[in-house]
Amino acid sequence: MNISELKGESVAFFASGGLDSCTVTHWMASHGVKVICFTADLGQPDETEGLDVVAERMKACGAVEAVIVPLRTEMGEAGIQAIQGLTRYEGRYWNTTPLGRYVTIRGVLPHLLERGIKILSHGATGRGNDQARFQLVPNMLTPSISVYAPWRDQSFLDAFGGREEMIDYCEKRNLPIRATRKSPYSTDANLLGLTHEAGVLESLETGANFVSPIMGVRPVDAPDAQELVTIVFEKGRPVSIAGEALSDPADILEKANAIGGRHSVGINLHLVENRFVGVKSRGVYEAPGMELIGSAYEYLLQTILDRRARRIFHFAADFLGEQLYQAYGEDLGSRLARKVVDEVAELATGTVTLELYKGTVNFAGAKDIPHSLYSEENASMSRVGAFDHKDSEGFLQVLGVGARTASHAGQVPGVLETS
Repeated sequence: MNISELKGESVAFFASGGLDSCTVTHWMASHGVKVICFTADLGQPDETEGLDVVAERMKACGAVEAVIVPLRTEMGEAGIQAIQGLTRYEGRYWNTTPLGRYVTIRGVLPHLLERGIKILSHGATGRGNDQARFQLVPNMLTPSISVYAPWRDQSFLDAFGGREEMIDYCEKRNLPIRATRKSPYSTDANLLGLTHEAGVLESLETGANFVSPIMGVRPVDAPDAQELVTIVFEKGRPVSIAGEALSDPADILEKANAIGGRHSVGINLHLVENRFVGVKSRGVYEAPGMELIGSAYEYLLQTILDRRARRIFHFAADFLGEQLYQAYGEDLGSRLARKVVDEVAELATGTVTLELYKGTVNFAGAKDIPHSLYSEENASMSRVGAFDHKDSEGFLQVLGVGARTASHAGQVPGVLETS
């Protein structure tokens, strides 16, 4: 699809209010496209001016309408579900931006259908992961909707080679952009966390703490005293943090963000990751609430899952982390994996206390876990209890049969016996 095919058409554009949004909106409008901008309220901590300012900015750039879609609670719920699945990409990244894309798309698509809009558009480039999310998720949820990506249109590419050309374009037309030529890196934000990338961060000689955190402080600036924080879970959901009962998922994440952030928990996490398009990229992430609650949940599951259940759960967690990242979070494979996560969450009731200190999260205690498999009596090394040490004699004799057989079969390089 190219811009010449869109003249006179109504196109829904996902607008963040940044440089790409301003440029693309004005450029499409100048080609006779009726641009309706949709901006999701995802609880972005960096939007200090308020999203109404974003809407006005987009109308100043040529949008015939600018709609703010309230999705803060939905964003919080996505975070809780991600914690239940421990769905981190490549073991480090809490998928905060991918989750924001899913919530945005699910929240905005009904507005398109109500207005009879058949085309949506986005400002994601052809090098990153967001292009897949903005394409595949709508294709799965509402296949009747077509997707127009300016960064895959030769006409747009001929006009804009990159950031500098976009700034030139906006400045010549007095468009209300916030971007400057001196911005050291780019940031994407929502309630769950921040993603920092590009610019000076593309150099691996730039440390993660070059980033000035928004959701907390660097470890060196965190308090010199530890803090104990107790989190209560009921069937996989955090219902109380630091003594405060909470029900709205967005409120839960905001509370956790504040506590974790002040102790530098989940601040400036670093990952050189594998993008879906097949190239390496480098990101610096903030996710204090996700890291805080996720750590407590992980400690809770240690008491509940046996070795076989744990293996299945961790496969599902790793699988979902990659699925979310690569835009397949709505397909059958992801739905099947979430059934594993949901089964485990039904058993995840308990109270976990954490010790926070300058970016570290340590286990400080756990109690009231009705489905725990841990028995202090059985685990004791100092008394017999319900586990009789003598019973291990037969157990080890049986295991020894296989060990000797493997050795006699030459499958194990052993020590030669002497006569």
